[in-house]
This record gives sequence, structure tokens and C-alpha cells, in this order.
Amino acid sequence: MNTQTTVQKPELKTRWHAYRQSNPGVYPRNAAQALGVSEAELVAVSDGSTRLEGSMQEMLRGIEAFGEVMALTRNDACVHEKTGRYQKVSFMDAHHMGLVLDEQIDLRLFMDHLRFAFSVETPWTGSSEGVRRSIQFFDKDGTAVHKVFLTRKSDVPAYEALVERHRTLIDAPLAIEALHPAPAEKPDNAIDKGRLLQAWSELQDTHDFFPMLRTHGVSRTQALRLAEGTFCERVANTSSRQMLERVAESRTPIMVFVGSAGCIQIHTGPVKTVKEQGPWYNVLDPGFNMHLNESLIHSSWVVRKPTKDGTVTSLEVFDAAGELIVQFFGQRKPDLPELAPWREAMVAMPRLA
Repeated sequence: MNTQTTVQKPELKTRWHAYRQSNPGVYPRNAAQALGVSEAELVAVSDGSTRLEGSMQEMLRGIEAFGEVMALTRNDACVHEKTGRYQKVSFMDAHHMGLVLDEQIDLRLFMDHLRFAFSVETPWTGSSEGVRRSIQFFDKDGTAVHKVFLTRKSDVPAYEALVERHRTLIDAPLAIEALHPAPAEKPDNAIDKGRLLQAWSELQDTHDFFPMLRTHGVSRTQALRLAEGTFCERVANTSSRQMLERVAESRTPIMVFVGSAGCIQIHTGPVKTVKEQGPWYNVLDPGFNMHLNESLIHSSWVVRKPTKDGTVTSLEVFDAAGELIVQFFGQRKPDLPELAPWREAMVAMPRLA
């Protein structure tokens, strides 16, 4: 059964102000963890926040009018920031999925996970007005799903019009629900490994991989364990940085997939500037930033999937709970084989015995 929590807003607002004074510059996500509440609850009591209501599809379509924005999707270990436009926004209601297909901002949105929305305005020296504006979406447990930040080039009146259309007068605490935990893995010896590997060998498209896992009742990391030595190898947890350094030097274009529970955000193209900062390994390019917390990497795998266009190779990175942190592919288009320099980079990744 889902549990619901309600936090008294005046009390939380007082605690949040006190915490922020003691920890200037703290991100709401980190402050929420420290205060024992969800990020959505903290945003709801923050100065400059306005709760929005109505169709999430309409809100996402409305972002098209903003022009240039910066889209941010993250999980605990990886942040993906991409500047571009919301274009070709569409929805497949039968699958509860939304798509944004701009050349720069490329998203897969799982609409069942977009429960709460806010406009958020915070101080920002990057604007002539000193304000940073954003639209932020949260899951039913209060975890951030996706955020859209205005840039200096954005259409502020279009943003203001969207906020006015969806502004709510609701002042009640958020009804936060616990997410259902993932089902426990079956024992490896309960899986028909032969049938799993046969199905893997018959894949025609990388998009067929997840349905295959579901059909055979295996988690992603369990499938990798069972297919190790046949379709994948475990590699060192330094492989992400080694790969990024290599493709930056060779200018090999890649694809970077980072997801929250409700959104997958994709970068396609080269990376140029890579840099270590504390536990984070970063891509710091105009229009694309990625921040990967290497201290939270538990396992890394080079994975091969057959397709009608030939084998597609990825580097897949997981946390201690078996959750996917980030996936890397070589840039590829339908009907074309993957890039030889990318495949060579994957062969060069240091295998674990």
C-alpha cells in the first residue's frame, strides 16, 4: 500500500530557510535529503515557487514557445544538461510516453511519472534581471523527473503566459506517495539461461532489449551477469572517463543517455572538454554538460546487442542497487553500422578478470 506524507508548510519553510543560511549555495535536492523530505516538498515552500496544475502534456507543448532553454535530467549519480529547443513534442497515449525530438534536446518522457509541476524563480547573476526561471516536474514520491531552465535567449513572456495558464491556488501540502520497490531478482539458477541467450542473439533492434528482459523476468544487471563472456564483459569503473578522454581526443561522436524514473535525456554528437572535479567527472562543452559521480559507480559493462544493421556496442554504468546511471553509444543512424572508432574504443576498455 502506498504511504502518504504531509509536511506542515510553515515548519518546513522555517527549517529550509535556516538550513540555507547555514549552507549557502546548497542545491534543493541535497537540502531535501538533509532535511528528511522530498525535493518537491522543499520546492513547494521555497520563495519564488508557484505550483502548476492541469495537463502535463499541455505544459510540455507550451515549452515549445520558450525558444532556447536548458533541459536537465538526472539521477543520484549523473546529471545531463542540454541546451536547445523543445520541438516536435508528441505523445503516444497508449504507451503513456512523450517525445521531444529537437536536434539538440532529445527526450523520452514516461508521463505516468509526471505528478507535480512548479515554476521556480531564483536569483541568478546570468540574467540582466537577476532571476533564473524554470519549469520543474516531479514524480509522485517528490523526486525530480525533469527540469527546464530559461536561458538569456528564452522568450520570457511565453514562460509567464504558461505560468498564468497553469497557476493553482492550491495551498495544501503535497500528497507524497512512496514508489513501489522493484521486485527482487529471481535466483540466477531459476533463469533459463539458454533461452535468454537465444533471444538475445535474435535481437533486431536495441529497443527490443528491455522487452526481452521483461519476457524472461530478469533485471538488466542479472542479464549481464548471465551473458558475461558471450554478449558482454565487465570492465573497470574508470572506463567512462577513459572512453570520454579517448573520444574527445579522436573527435568520435557519441550518444549519452541519462535517465530519471520518468525521463531519458540524450546527447548526440562529439564531446570536447572533459575534466575531473572532486568525485565528479565532467563534460563541459557549450550546449552540453554531463557530471558523473564516479564514487557511486558499482559496475561498468561493455554490452553488445545484435541488430538488423549489425552489432551495436554500448558502455553501461550501474550503481550499487543495479540502477542504470548512464549509457554510452557511438553515434549512429538507422541502416548504418556503428562507427569503427567507437567499436575500437570499446575493445580498448580494461576488462576485469
